[in-house]
Order: sequence, then C-alpha cells, then structure tokens
Amino acid sequence: MPAELGTIIVTGGASGLGAAVATAVEQAGGTPVVLDVATPPNGFEHVRVDLSDGRAAERAVEEVAERHGALAGVVTAAGTDACGDFRDVDAERWERVVKINLIGTAAVVRAALPHLERSGGRVVTVASTLGLRALPAATAYCASKFGVVGFTRALAMEAGDKVGVTMLVPGGMRTKFFDGRDEQFKPGPDQRLNDPADVAEAVVFALTRPRHVELRELIVTPSGEPSWP
Repeated sequence: MPAELGTIIVTGGASGLGAAVATAVEQAGGTPVVLDVATPPNGFEHVRVDLSDGRAAERAVEEVAERHGALAGVVTAAGTDACGDFRDVDAERWERVVKINLIGTAAVVRAALPHLERSGGRVVTVASTLGLRALPAATAYCASKFGVVGFTRALAMEAGDKVGVTMLVPGGMRTKFFDGRDEQFKPGPDQRLNDPADVAEAVVFALTRPRHVELRELIVTPSGEPSWP
C-alpha cells in the first residue's frame, strides 16, 4: 500500500517546481515546509534561508525537525542558473549556481538523514536532463546537476534500506526559471514545456512508495524535449 505523507521539506518551494511539489504534497495529505529565500505565495509554512550557505541550510532543517518532531521526506527542488560561455560568466555567479544546486542539496539531505532514518522516510533530489547531457553556455548548471546525479546515485547505495532515495530528472517546464535570460537562452516559441504540476505528481508518487520499494530514477520530460536523450 502507498505510504502516508507526513512532514515534507521542499527546498525552493516558493516558486516553480518546488511550489508545485508543496501544493501536491498538501493535496495528498502531507505537510509541506518550504525552505527558500522568498516567501511562498500560497501560505505554506516557511523557513527563510539562503541555500547557498550549507550550514544555514542544515540549521533550517533542524528547525523544521524540532518543530514537527519528525520528518517524512525531503524534496530538493531549489535551483538556479548562470547562462553564458564559461569565461564570460562572473565567477561568483558561476559558483553560486553550484552552491545552491549541489552543495545546498547535499547540506539539506545531510541534516535530514538522521530524522529520515528514524521515520523510514524518503529523499527526492531534483537533477536535470542537463545532468545527463551537456550543452554549451551551461557549464555551471551542468556541473551542478551532473554533481546531483553522482551524489544521488552514491547516496542511494549508502542509504540501503534505511532511507528511500529517488532522483528526479525533469525536462523543461513552464516556470519563471527562464525569466531574465537573454533571448538566446530562453525556450523557443514553439518549444513544448511541461506543467510543473504534472511533474510534481511524479514526486508525490515517489514519496508514497511503500517502504523498501525503491523508485531510483524518474525522467519526466515533454515529448519534444530538445535536451533528451
């Protein structure tokens, strides 16, 4: 039988896929708690934290665990990008992408693991099709998401049957992720993009698998995704 949802930490839950996941968790009977620098517009419980700061991210997880008494899952949906040729992207912007997408993911999971081991909970990391296939002008994003792929696969081997681990690999979605980019780095006018709510359903499916039933990797893309396969 599907597992019941409890308290689920969702990073980046103030917008985009993270907000869709938080909504889907609530609709499935769980309690989403958002970790984000921005305040969720939907009124979900929220801890304000800059996920580029690993120690601050760990403290935020502990705050949520102490407040709720237990954690049932973590979904690391926070992500950012810095498009452009490697030598043209400001070093601090480039490094911030890796800090949020990879180091922030690892920090949140690190802090949550003891709580998830006690509850038999689950981790869902959010990688990308660009964690499996590289494209030019995306060195920071590819480096971070390739890192999430390696981190998650190794974590799954370490966790064994103590914590469920799933890696989500989403393609393009209709979110504000592409806002503010130069036109050359935005999806084309005819490019098909997924509704993040549809992708969030896959996340909830992973979170609700019975204990010891593992859904290791989920690839969810539009049928015309240009970065897959």
